Amino acid sequence: MSYTCVIVDDEPFARKLMEQYVAKVPDLQLIQSCASPLVAIEVLRENPVDILFLDINMPEITGLTLLKVLPKKPLVVLTTAYSEYALEGYELDVADYLLKPITLERFLKSVGKVMARLKSTSPPPATSLPEASPTAEAASPYIFVKDGTRLVKIQLSDILYIEGLKDYVGIYTKDKKIVTLQTMKALETQLPENQFIRIHNSFIVAFAAIDAIDREKVQIGKAFLPVSDTYKKSFKEFIEKHQVGG
Repeated sequence: MSYTCVIVDDEPFARKLMEQYVAKVPDLQLIQSCASPLVAIEVLRENPVDILFLDINMPEITGLTLLKVLPKKPLVVLTTAYSEYALEGYELDVADYLLKPITLERFLKSVGKVMARLKSTSPPPATSLPEASPTAEAASPYIFVKDGTRLVKIQLSDILYIEGLKDYVGIYTKDKKIVTLQTMKALETQLPENQFIRIHNSFIVAFAAIDAIDREKVQIGKAFLPVSDTYKKSFKEFIEKHQVGG
């Protein structure tokens, strides 16, 4: 199986080195090597790729800013000479973090790790499971969120529902509540659409956690959450789809 990639780095030497490394991997196809993050945004919009090798410190905008504005994100490997960005990078769910100068051995190890992740999240061929939904998304089984000064790992399977609290969100799990400085929209993009559904401007629920649906309310444990008119149709379609699939 072949995977596509894009390199983004404003340093000519670093960019050339990454191009040489990519050329040594038979299953890796380089779509474009970009010196400008703004050029890279246009390239990625027109050419969705599997892997993005992304420098952080660049003119115009940083690599982390580029990552935040991409509507559809490939798996990202950050490449930088500054280790202090590691925490923020992993919060954005990057696949790996390469510290410059990057050796071929470390590059190959990173590519192997990313390809393994891509293979594990690839949908099965249509011939083997013709009834499988083509829109079902594969995702990491966890997310990282800030809880005060800490970065907390939350397993998606533990999440019951999420509540919007102005500039914060409350994530309710099986045994605790975590409040993090983040918007509902930003968090929603990190959740797989086949497992979570928004039922209200203030609520996202895990399908597996729903105990009952009564008219315009969803019951999860002792909590009764409202289904707003805005999301009523999409919620109904989501439930019907999962009933058929089950």
